[in-house]
Amino acid sequence: MKVWVFLFGNVTQLVKRGPYYTISTRQQGRKNVWPEGSLEDRVEKLVKTWEMELVHHPHEYLTLDPNNFSVAINGTKVFTFEQLGAVGGSYNLFLQTKLPPELRIYDPETETEEGSNKLFKTVFPRGFAVEVIEVYSDKPTIVFQFRHFGYFEGEFKGHSPTGELVEFYGICIFRMNPNSELIEKVEFFYDRGQLLAPLVNGSDSSSSGCPFLG
Repeated sequence: MKVWVFLFGNVTQLVKRGPYYTISTRQQGRKNVWPEGSLEDRVEKLVKTWEMELVHHPHEYLTLDPNNFSVAINGTKVFTFEQLGAVGGSYNLFLQTKLPPELRIYDPETETEEGSNKLFKTVFPRGFAVEVIEVYSDKPTIVFQFRHFGYFEGEFKGHSPTGELVEFYGICIFRMNPNSELIEKVEFFYDRGQLLAPLVNGSDSSSSGCPFLG
Protein backbone atom coordinates (compact mmCIF):
# COMPACT_ATOMS: atom_id res chain seq x y z
CA MET A 1 0.00 0.00 0.00
CA LYS A 2 1.40 3.39 -1.00
CA VAL A 3 0.79 6.40 1.22
CA TRP A 4 2.16 9.89 1.50
CA VAL A 5 4.33 10.52 4.53
CA PHE A 6 3.80 13.82 6.34
CA LEU A 7 6.17 15.58 8.68
CA PHE A 8 4.43 18.36 10.62
CA GLY A 9 2.16 19.06 7.67
CA ASN A 10 4.85 18.91 4.96
CA VAL A 11 5.15 16.09 2.46
CA THR A 12 8.51 14.33 2.64
CA GLN A 13 8.25 11.26 0.45
CA LEU A 14 6.07 8.56 -1.06
CA VAL A 15 6.77 5.14 0.35
CA LYS A 16 5.48 1.64 -0.26
CA ARG A 17 4.43 0.53 3.18
CA GLY A 18 1.54 0.58 5.59
CA PRO A 19 -0.02 3.87 6.67
CA TYR A 20 2.42 6.14 8.45
CA TYR A 21 1.64 9.75 9.24
CA THR A 22 3.21 12.37 11.46
CA ILE A 23 0.58 14.98 10.78
CA SER A 24 0.35 18.47 12.20
CA THR A 25 -1.02 17.33 15.54
CA ARG A 26 1.34 19.72 17.32
CA GLN A 27 0.28 22.80 15.40
CA GLN A 28 -0.78 25.74 17.50
CA GLY A 29 -4.46 26.51 17.17
CA ARG A 30 -5.75 22.96 16.68
CA LYS A 31 -8.97 22.06 18.44
CA ASN A 32 -8.71 18.27 18.25
CA VAL A 33 -6.13 15.50 18.09
CA TRP A 34 -8.12 12.41 17.15
CA PRO A 35 -7.29 8.91 18.46
CA GLU A 36 -5.20 6.88 16.02
CA GLY A 37 -7.44 4.76 13.81
CA SER A 38 -10.68 6.54 14.70
CA LEU A 39 -13.09 7.57 11.94
CA GLU A 40 -12.12 11.21 12.41
CA ASP A 41 -8.42 10.35 12.24
CA ARG A 42 -8.88 8.37 9.03
CA VAL A 43 -10.92 11.09 7.37
CA GLU A 44 -8.44 13.79 8.41
CA LYS A 45 -5.58 11.81 6.89
CA LEU A 46 -7.55 11.42 3.67
CA VAL A 47 -8.31 15.16 3.58
CA LYS A 48 -4.67 16.09 4.12
CA THR A 49 -3.48 13.66 1.46
CA TRP A 50 -6.07 14.93 -1.02
CA GLU A 51 -5.18 18.59 -0.35
CA MET A 52 -1.48 17.78 -0.72
CA GLU A 53 -2.12 16.15 -4.09
CA LEU A 54 -4.22 19.11 -5.20
CA VAL A 55 -1.39 21.53 -4.35
CA HIS A 56 1.73 19.54 -5.31
CA HIS A 57 0.48 17.65 -8.41
CA PRO A 58 2.36 14.37 -7.88
CA HIS A 59 3.07 11.99 -10.75
CA GLU A 60 0.86 9.40 -9.06
CA TYR A 61 -2.44 10.23 -7.36
CA LEU A 62 -3.52 8.10 -4.43
CA THR A 63 -6.87 9.68 -3.55
CA LEU A 64 -8.47 10.48 -6.90
CA ASP A 65 -8.74 9.47 -10.54
CA PRO A 66 -7.69 12.44 -12.72
CA ASN A 67 -9.87 11.07 -15.53
CA ASN A 68 -13.01 11.11 -13.39
CA PHE A 69 -12.86 13.91 -10.86
CA SER A 70 -14.51 17.27 -10.14
CA VAL A 71 -14.71 19.90 -7.40
CA ALA A 72 -17.81 22.01 -6.69
CA ILE A 73 -17.66 25.25 -4.70
CA ASN A 74 -20.80 26.31 -2.81
CA GLY A 75 -23.12 24.52 -5.20
CA THR A 76 -22.35 26.83 -8.12
CA LYS A 77 -18.94 26.59 -9.75
CA VAL A 78 -17.80 23.10 -10.76
CA PHE A 79 -14.29 22.32 -12.00
CA THR A 80 -13.08 19.16 -13.68
CA PHE A 81 -9.54 17.93 -13.05
CA GLU A 82 -8.42 19.43 -16.35
CA GLN A 83 -9.94 22.81 -15.47
CA LEU A 84 -8.24 22.95 -12.06
CA GLY A 85 -4.91 23.67 -13.72
CA ALA A 86 -6.27 26.90 -15.19
CA VAL A 87 -7.73 28.13 -11.89
CA GLY A 88 -4.32 29.09 -10.54
CA GLY A 89 -3.79 27.08 -7.38
CA SER A 90 -5.75 26.02 -4.35
CA TYR A 91 -6.27 29.52 -2.92
CA ASN A 92 -7.82 30.69 -6.17
CA LEU A 93 -10.02 27.61 -6.16
CA PHE A 94 -11.26 28.09 -2.60
CA LEU A 95 -11.71 31.86 -2.93
CA GLN A 96 -14.06 31.75 -5.91
CA THR A 97 -16.73 34.45 -5.82
CA LYS A 98 -19.65 35.81 -7.84
CA LEU A 99 -19.15 39.37 -6.59
CA PRO A 100 -18.46 42.13 -9.14
CA PRO A 101 -14.71 42.65 -9.58
CA GLU A 102 -14.80 46.13 -8.03
CA LEU A 103 -16.09 44.69 -4.74
CA ARG A 104 -13.55 41.91 -4.40
CA ILE A 105 -10.92 42.09 -1.66
CA TYR A 106 -9.25 39.15 -3.38
CA ASP A 107 -9.95 38.39 -7.03
CA PRO A 108 -9.13 34.79 -8.03
CA GLU A 109 -9.66 35.68 -11.68
CA THR A 110 -6.65 38.01 -11.73
CA GLU A 111 -4.30 36.27 -9.28
CA THR A 112 -1.74 33.79 -10.57
CA GLU A 113 -0.88 30.55 -8.77
CA GLU A 114 2.62 31.83 -8.00
CA GLY A 115 1.30 35.17 -6.78
CA SER A 116 -1.43 33.70 -4.58
CA ASN A 117 0.92 31.17 -3.00
CA LYS A 118 3.46 33.90 -2.26
CA LEU A 119 0.76 36.17 -0.82
CA PHE A 120 -0.68 33.62 1.60
CA LYS A 121 2.72 32.26 2.61
CA THR A 122 3.46 35.83 3.64
CA VAL A 123 0.12 36.22 5.42
CA PHE A 124 0.40 32.86 7.22
CA PRO A 125 4.14 32.17 7.64
CA ARG A 126 3.40 29.30 10.04
CA GLY A 127 1.02 27.76 7.52
CA PHE A 128 -2.73 27.65 6.97
CA ALA A 129 -3.67 24.26 8.37
CA VAL A 130 -6.80 22.14 8.07
CA GLU A 131 -8.40 19.81 10.59
CA VAL A 132 -11.55 17.72 10.73
CA ILE A 133 -14.02 18.88 13.38
CA GLU A 134 -16.77 16.30 12.97
CA VAL A 135 -17.54 13.39 10.64
CA TYR A 136 -21.20 12.77 9.80
CA SER A 137 -20.87 9.73 7.51
CA ASP A 138 -18.20 7.28 6.36
CA LYS A 139 -17.33 6.16 2.81
CA PRO A 140 -18.38 5.90 0.10
CA THR A 141 -20.00 9.31 0.77
CA ILE A 142 -17.96 11.01 3.48
CA VAL A 143 -19.55 14.13 4.93
CA PHE A 144 -17.60 16.16 7.45
CA GLN A 145 -17.08 19.57 8.97
CA PHE A 146 -13.62 21.08 8.51
CA ARG A 147 -11.72 24.04 9.89
CA HIS A 148 -8.88 25.97 8.26
CA PHE A 149 -6.75 28.12 10.55
CA GLY A 150 -3.55 30.13 10.73
CA TYR A 151 -1.98 33.16 12.40
CA PHE A 152 -2.17 36.47 10.51
CA GLU A 153 1.49 37.48 10.75
CA GLY A 154 2.25 39.01 7.34
CA GLU A 155 0.82 41.86 5.27
CA PHE A 156 -2.25 41.21 3.14
CA LYS A 157 -2.60 43.64 0.22
CA GLY A 158 -1.64 46.69 2.26
CA HIS A 159 -3.34 45.52 5.46
CA SER A 160 -0.99 45.12 8.42
CA PRO A 161 -0.92 41.81 10.29
CA THR A 162 -2.63 41.52 13.66
CA GLY A 163 -0.99 38.33 14.86
CA GLU A 164 -4.44 36.93 15.60
CA LEU A 165 -5.74 33.47 14.78
CA VAL A 166 -7.80 33.45 11.58
CA GLU A 167 -10.15 30.54 10.97
CA PHE A 168 -13.10 29.48 8.90
CA TYR A 169 -15.41 26.49 9.01
CA GLY A 170 -17.20 24.62 6.27
CA ILE A 171 -18.86 21.40 5.22
CA CYS A 172 -17.31 19.05 2.68
CA ILE A 173 -18.56 15.95 0.89
CA PHE A 174 -16.22 13.36 -0.60
CA ARG A 175 -18.09 11.13 -3.06
CA MET A 176 -16.00 8.01 -3.62
CA ASN A 177 -16.16 5.15 -6.06
CA PRO A 178 -17.30 2.22 -3.87
CA ASN A 179 -15.03 -0.20 -5.72
CA SER A 180 -11.78 1.74 -6.16
CA GLU A 181 -12.38 4.00 -3.12
CA LEU A 182 -11.01 6.92 -5.15
CA ILE A 183 -12.67 10.31 -4.75
CA GLU A 184 -14.79 11.18 -7.79
CA LYS A 185 -16.39 14.42 -6.63
CA VAL A 186 -15.70 16.92 -3.86
CA GLU A 187 -18.31 19.45 -2.76
CA PHE A 188 -17.46 22.39 -0.49
CA PHE A 189 -19.86 24.69 1.34
CA TYR A 190 -18.45 27.67 3.27
CA ASP A 191 -18.30 31.46 3.48
CA ARG A 192 -15.02 32.81 2.12
CA GLY A 193 -15.66 36.04 4.00
CA GLN A 194 -14.76 34.23 7.23
CA LEU A 195 -11.21 34.08 5.92
CA LEU A 196 -10.94 37.45 4.19
CA ALA A 197 -12.69 39.76 6.66
CA PRO A 198 -10.09 39.29 9.47
CA LEU A 199 -7.30 40.04 6.98
CA VAL A 200 -8.50 43.63 6.51
CA ASN A 201 -8.83 44.46 10.21
CA GLY A 202 -5.28 45.81 10.46
CA SER A 203 -4.15 49.26 9.34
CA ASP A 204 -4.57 49.80 5.61
CA SER A 205 -2.62 51.98 3.24
CA SER A 206 -4.82 51.31 0.21
CA SER A 207 -8.36 50.58 1.42
CA SER A 208 -11.29 50.55 -0.98
CA GLY A 209 -14.74 49.08 -0.90
CA CYS A 210 -16.49 47.21 1.90
CA PRO A 211 -14.17 44.70 3.59
CA PHE A 212 -16.97 42.25 4.36
CA LEU A 213 -18.04 41.75 0.77
CA GLY A 214 -14.94 39.68 -0.02
